[in-house]
Amino acid sequence: MPPEINIGTAGHVDEGKSTLIQLLTGKFPDEHSEELKRGITIRLGYADADIMKCGSCDEPDCWTVYDECEKCGAKTEVARKVSFVDAPGHEILMQVMLSGAALMDGALMLIAANNDVPQAQTREHLAALEALGIQKIVVIQNKVDLVTSEQAKQNYMDIKNFLKGTIAENAPIIPMSALHGANLDVLLSAIQYFIPTPDRKVDEPMRMMVARSFDINRPGTKPSKLKGGVLGGSLITGKLNVGDEVVILPGLKKKKGKDTKFIPVKTKVESIQVGSMGSVDEAQPGGLLALATKIDPAMARSDNLAGNIISAVGAEPPVVNKILLKVNLFKEVVGTDTRETVKPVVNGETLLLTVGTATTVGLVEKIEKKGRISLNLRPQIAMNPMSKIAISRRFQKRWRLIGYGEVDEFNELEVNISS
Repeated sequence: MPPEINIGTAGHVDEGKSTLIQLLTGKFPDEHSEELKRGITIRLGYADADIMKCGSCDEPDCWTVYDECEKCGAKTEVARKVSFVDAPGHEILMQVMLSGAALMDGALMLIAANNDVPQAQTREHLAALEALGIQKIVVIQNKVDLVTSEQAKQNYMDIKNFLKGTIAENAPIIPMSALHGANLDVLLSAIQYFIPTPDRKVDEPMRMMVARSFDINRPGTKPSKLKGGVLGGSLITGKLNVGDEVVILPGLKKKKGKDTKFIPVKTKVESIQVGSMGSVDEAQPGGLLALATKIDPAMARSDNLAGNIISAVGAEPPVVNKILLKVNLFKEVVGTDTRETVKPVVNGETLLLTVGTATTVGLVEKIEKKGRISLNLRPQIAMNPMSKIAISRRFQKRWRLIGYGEVDEFNELEVNISS
């Protein structure tokens, strides 16, 4: 059984997101040496988990992640396989979180019981989920083992008050300790009932958003033994099979002086890896996967192709350099310690746009009527025209989320796809 849904984590730095993923999956997502050294998630982490159900126990005792029920000892069965996306909580890594959120069908919002509510990035991550239209949310009151009963109750009420008027106002709040696994069964029950698997568009042309890319060859590998670049992400629509010919858009970035151009890449799918399942012949939307390709591994090194879209040949997404957005601005800038009103967008302003897993700079060319703005994009991007676009503005030396937009019109570039 392949993963059928992507669920992300959200919340302030060091409130237990990676610890929760380890509890659910048995894998600690902070694998990179720099992450372990600094104690924070820097890149997107991925791991799969089986949500298991005991046929002998009642709700919520029946839910676990283990092959054997801890309550009665009976064998459990797989109810659903989930891919988890662990996004960083640190303010300087907000764009990484936004690109990861583009893959999420639902989210687990962690709020620590031993901190004031809300922390800066708690507000920012919740705003990001709203901006990208992620409405299936379960809130976790984590680290209840570090506070008294009275403190936990007060913190719970603070969380309720914080969520009022937001997309998570009616989300369940699960008190737990991710470190000790307390209330894991209740959390799994909430995930099952509040974050259902969405309908998948498997009959539409294949599209995949790329969030990571890798060169998996060790230094010193002989040229004859080199393996092609690996691309990680999630299918949006359609099906993908080993042996399929695909197109990567906008493609490989090439810089020459001040000029930047993109070269579309056509390649063949050598293999498909799906989490703990390993190699599969076919993939569908739902869950995270990695494609081994025939492209030069140097092209995929260090997430060089992150932000691209992979498509079936002949069903390529538009590559655009200009868009007209219908904009919705938040009342306040999120992610800062002080409360600042979001000022209107002005002509000539530079904004940062997150479109799917891609990030681009948008120069405001013209303010149109009815909250619409025209922007020139640098660099160009491939996009799904139905995507919601997160909008950030430079504030206090950081890019801060100020709202979101929906695409009204776009200028599609002519793309020459060579064999």
